[in-house]
Amino acid sequence: MSPAPQGLDPEQLRGHLDRERPGLVSGPLSARLIQGGRSNLTYAVTDGTNRWVVRRPPLGHVLATAHDMKREHRVISALVGTAVPVPEPVLLCEDDSVLGAPFYVMEFVEGTPYRTAEQLAPLGPERTRAAVLGLVDTLVDLHAVDPGAVGLGDFGRPEGFLDRQLRRWGKQLAASRGRELAGIDELHAALGRDLPVSPAPTVVHGDYRLDNVLIGEDDRIKAVLDWEMSTLGDPLTDLGLLVMYSRRLELPGSPISTTAGALGHPAPAELIERYAARSGRDASAISWYTAFAWFKLAVILEGIHYRYTLGQTVGAGFDRIGDLVPVFIEHGLTTLQEG
Repeated sequence: MSPAPQGLDPEQLRGHLDRERPGLVSGPLSARLIQGGRSNLTYAVTDGTNRWVVRRPPLGHVLATAHDMKREHRVISALVGTAVPVPEPVLLCEDDSVLGAPFYVMEFVEGTPYRTAEQLAPLGPERTRAAVLGLVDTLVDLHAVDPGAVGLGDFGRPEGFLDRQLRRWGKQLAASRGRELAGIDELHAALGRDLPVSPAPTVVHGDYRLDNVLIGEDDRIKAVLDWEMSTLGDPLTDLGLLVMYSRRLELPGSPISTTAGALGHPAPAELIERYAARSGRDASAISWYTAFAWFKLAVILEGIHYRYTLGQTVGAGFDRIGDLVPVFIEHGLTTLQEG
């Protein structure tokens, strides 16, 4: 049996499951860390017959509000039975004594999270197109869910959502200031001067893209994952982020990649048109939302770069993150001008 991954003790987990869900587990548990996530930790767990997934906050992280297991568990529990495919939740544990942090357990869903154009290539153009258009259709399904009807009426504060988001990411930028970044203040200010009027609020995923869903062998979405940034707010922020990730990034050697270069991948304009037609929402201001997505990612990347310069982040690719930030800023400014 392979050694237990850091952050999850299989025996401790087995004991807790035996107490809370007697008969669920039929033998000793083994676990492995699922690679790919950049925030909360995800583990595949098995007793040799059945499989589950465990989610917990990063090791040593102290800002529980940014990695709220109860919040993630609540939203997937609410969406079970809707048109939005989510893993079936098993249990939530808020007792730190079990694994050292709150966690939740959900069913294991078979599927592939496609992260790069190279991974999509074996599907071929037609299947790639179907998978990406399905991503849009599932987003429409999510935004069609009545929050009150599924118990999420108090899941966020949609009033003033865009203004709060801009201020939040502006504060994040200020906390990561270690160098001059040409254009980023201009981008932030321009976004603030031209806030669009939000449509009616919906459940917002917050990080909706192809590698946060599992695609089955039939090219359909089997589960939407990584709900840690979900809330009630402006649904077009999800679409703007999806459009941003659907643009090609010509950045050789970059640790940041998109699937947009895959043959058959629909162009951003088609994704926008499909979303608008199926949802009935006016997407004419999508350039603002896409520019905001570029700004938000620029701030996130600058934060990673800042921590790297302080020696707080190690690993392959982090030394190149800082070079990407000006590219994201430029894309944001250009997108606003085009809109």
